[in-house]
Amino acid sequence: MDLMRPLALVAALLAVCAAAAEGFDILQILGKHDEFSQFCKLLNETHLAGDINRDRTITVLAVANGDMGHLTSSHYSLGTIRHILELHVVADYYDEKKLKQLSHGATAASTLFQRSGFAPGMAGYVNITQHRGGKVTFIVDDAADSVKPVTFVKQIESHRYDYSVLQVSSVLSSQEAEAPVAPPAPVNLTDLLSKKYCKSFAGLLAAYTKAFDTINGTKDTALTLFCPVDAAVAAFMPKFKNLTAKAKTAILLYHAVPDYYSMQFLKSNKGKVTTLATTSVAKKDYTYEAQTEADTVTLDTTVTTSTIQATVRDDDPLAIYAVSNFLQPKELFKSKTKDLAPAPAPEGPKKKTKKKPSNTSAAAAPADDEAADGPAADDSADDAADKAGAAPSLLARWITAAATVAAALALAA
Repeated sequence: MDLMRPLALVAALLAVCAAAAEGFDILQILGKHDEFSQFCKLLNETHLAGDINRDRTITVLAVANGDMGHLTSSHYSLGTIRHILELHVVADYYDEKKLKQLSHGATAASTLFQRSGFAPGMAGYVNITQHRGGKVTFIVDDAADSVKPVTFVKQIESHRYDYSVLQVSSVLSSQEAEAPVAPPAPVNLTDLLSKKYCKSFAGLLAAYTKAFDTINGTKDTALTLFCPVDAAVAAFMPKFKNLTAKAKTAILLYHAVPDYYSMQFLKSNKGKVTTLATTSVAKKDYTYEAQTEADTVTLDTTVTTSTIQATVRDDDPLAIYAVSNFLQPKELFKSKTKDLAPAPAPEGPKKKTKKKPSNTSAAAAPADDEAADGPAADDSADDAADKAGAAPSLLARWITAAATVAAALALAA
């Protein structure tokens, strides 16, 4: 019996470590429960899921399919549905225990609707009240007098002080959130790029229809485009002209991200960025690292480093930023990290062998994914490098988990 208690504690701690490492994905959490499929679908269609995942210290009030009411009908526009769903995202942490231990039995909590800038006064606040018998209710501050509060049903999932997903009995009502939202005006991507900083890049996109159609077809759903300034395009053109047609399309798509990244998000987060080239070119990575140094956002491809110089547009679902250099992927160009690798140790003397005549005609043209200044390493070498780079991070996580478990065992002894 004494042995089982420490083992149970170890298992619990390892589970916590695994959950923290995986991160928070609201669609993945709700996707485990069929009864929230409609709520999950709307979070995805309104792009609110991405904003929820990027936030921290957050509580999502999910509604089951049978309780969604008219929210699933065509009564509201997608913009209005987003505002209503924002009421269900509380900018604070509440799990079942905290709800039932509210100080003074009630509190007012801010929501993502209040933070959106579309909620005047107290319209974006939700009043949470604990009643006798343990019942907990939610009601929006500007709800009409005839509106009944929604009730806490159960806790779905939580990670203490980080995120919590709770079920409530029905959709929250707010006069301001339910107000009609006009659809966004159509955006002409070529005109927008040509007016500010990116005229040369706009010309490149217009010349390569496949890349332009892919990027332009994404701008109305979710798109972040990093366009090199005119001077950067001019400096890169000698290399660009020597690329194959397939590589030219890939490098243009490499500047586009199929998600909306506001400047605020870019400055407060860092990590690997997945591009349209990633989803368009088979068996290729085509990602780069985004990070912030001294309030400057930097994009590092391992071949080149580029910084954001100006904001062309930052309005969900479209963000366009002018960057200092043409982004060059390691899949097409030699990586700086490879060039800095230590030289191999000298080998012993080798026997002289006769050289075979080379086939010059076969080597004359570069392969589809090769650049003028030399091809990148093959896929197997790239995979090995990725695994080598991931090893220290994985080792560090296991060391941290082991230290936590050792401490827990010491306390349990």
